Amino acid sequence: MNLRDLQYLVALAETRHFGRAARQCHVSQPTLSAQLKKLEEFLGVALIERRPRRTALTAAGTAVVERARRMLREAEDIRALARASQDPLGGQLKIGLIPTLGPYLLPRIAPRLQRALPKLQLLLHEHQTAPLIARVVEGELDLALLALPMDTRGLETRSLFAEAFVVAMPDRHRLAARRRLRTADLVGEKLLLLEDGHCLRDQALDVCRRAGTEEQDFGATSLETLRQMVAAGLGLTLLPRLAVEGPFGAARGLAIRPFAPPSPSRLIGAAWRRSTTRGAAIAAVCDIVSRTNA
Repeated sequence: MNLRDLQYLVALAETRHFGRAARQCHVSQPTLSAQLKKLEEFLGVALIERRPRRTALTAAGTAVVERARRMLREAEDIRALARASQDPLGGQLKIGLIPTLGPYLLPRIAPRLQRALPKLQLLLHEHQTAPLIARVVEGELDLALLALPMDTRGLETRSLFAEAFVVAMPDRHRLAARRRLRTADLVGEKLLLLEDGHCLRDQALDVCRRAGTEEQDFGATSLETLRQMVAAGLGLTLLPRLAVEGPFGAARGLAIRPFAPPSPSRLIGAAWRRSTTRGAAIAAVCDIVSRTNA
């Protein structure tokens, strides 16, 4: 039994197809099939149910795959540790961001990261909060940038910066005549929200409850959809500050107004595994994100 055999088994568990698993592992299908058969013979137990049109794992196979994933993650951690010892601020760093943050934060921090950490290759991914945290826990990502507090399942976390909310409304709305708003000004207004799964939805709902606004029965898939629905006159919404800075706040028919202090806000933070070998690179990235948005 070796790590490659376990990699083949995990790929088969993910794809449920010998051909797709072989392509994922960059080997021929006969090679993958033969190695998995040898693995079963070595362990003395059937791991795979081979059917004409569908491949499934046996109960033993499912249990082995669960442990194989952990072993493969540990092996990757060992390789990452070796690379990090050579250059702690070099190599790849896999970062995940929530969709309401990534498109607006990355243009601000990318040039600074490139200047300060020229040997660090950033691999960027976008996920909603729950799958983002799961991918960090499972070792698929090194670092998550998200809104806190959140159930981070024992991950290490760090607060980076507070991001104020602003109100987006049609440019002819009665509140557009004001320079700043209070939450009380939103009483009776219809507030458009993101769909379930976005942490920003829960944060906006909290402001709704405090302000006495009426939630509109509409769940947008993105902030850009919300922005266009507001511009079309269907209601108001709350947007995070970074989403209205620069070119993002220039949608036709839209008015953006800040809250008077104290403004509702969300806390942007970072989360990573306690066992990570990329601690130095993570700290450097977090420092830059924090300073850029101070």
